Amino acid sequence: MKLLLLGNNSVHTYNFYQLIRGYFDDILVLTDKKEGACEGLPIQVIDYAATPLKMFKAYRQTRRIIQEFQPDIIHGQQVNKALWFAVRAKGRIPIISTAWGSDILVMPRKNILYKKVVQYVLSNSDYLTSDSVYMAEEMQRLARCKHDIVIANFGIEPHEPTADKANIIYSNRLHEKLYRIEAVIRAFAPFYAKHENWRLVIGATGSETDHLKSLAKELGIEKQVDFVGWLDEPTNFLYYSQAKIWVSIPESDATSISLLEAMSMGCVPVVSDLPANREWITDGDNGLIVRDVNTDFFSEAMQRINAAEAAELNRKIVAEKATKEANRKIFIAIYDKIFADLPQKEGQNY
Repeated sequence: MKLLLLGNNSVHTYNFYQLIRGYFDDILVLTDKKEGACEGLPIQVIDYAATPLKMFKAYRQTRRIIQEFQPDIIHGQQVNKALWFAVRAKGRIPIISTAWGSDILVMPRKNILYKKVVQYVLSNSDYLTSDSVYMAEEMQRLARCKHDIVIANFGIEPHEPTADKANIIYSNRLHEKLYRIEAVIRAFAPFYAKHENWRLVIGATGSETDHLKSLAKELGIEKQVDFVGWLDEPTNFLYYSQAKIWVSIPESDATSISLLEAMSMGCVPVVSDLPANREWITDGDNGLIVRDVNTDFFSEAMQRINAAEAAELNRKIVAEKATKEANRKIFIAIYDKIFADLPQKEGQNY
């Protein structure tokens, strides 16, 4: 059994490869560059740049790889140009398209050509998956998909806390405008004025990092805000263990793996008012839904949320819906169904 896995060279593609690798005899990863999270995996690289000449070359390369590798299944991560080429070149090979978030919720609204690409892929895939009901509804709205959309995420591994809780607020989303880390820092300033024994720990980096550091200095809280950059897994989970509050208030998002990790580690999640977040967080019960990012929402979380009750509820939710094992079974069920149907699809042509 052979799988051609398409995805950009990111930790998400790597994590999915690790999630399902034991099911297949052979997996080839088709990605956009050699260096990155997928380095060390069995990969082939294709440049999907937007120039017409390169796009034609990318299509021919995709088609050649499919012909030479002869996969039983093609599974694409993120609905984008790479998946568009694969859909056009696949012949009768069944193809699964897994949406990530911005590919459905953001990009089609910015670019009409991208919207057409997304609609084509959704309309011509054999199976579709989404990590939230909300995004699945958006996928149907975009393309009137001919198949039901399976809800699954990449799941998380259960971890045991490695430290006691401390007066720490933890943010580990990218430093890009979409994620509104500036609003996190601005909200921390009035909170710190009332709670001087608290710290804000900001992980990750991005194009906004220098601006965010300058903002913390401008607000007079630079000594209470720790920019810790990219972290390895043990250190990331150390901060989850210590943090009483975890915050993520992007303008748009699907189900965030970091939200699931924070829930599993007993943090009180403070999240933006997005449909995908509301599928996991009930405002006032197991976290806080922020409807106005220009308020002192950290103080509101302290006042409204019973941290012990929220932690117990969140661990139960994660165990039932968000572990790697639970979600691996969902993806494997799709593969099982495809292979059960394969005798009817013999004699594939390319």
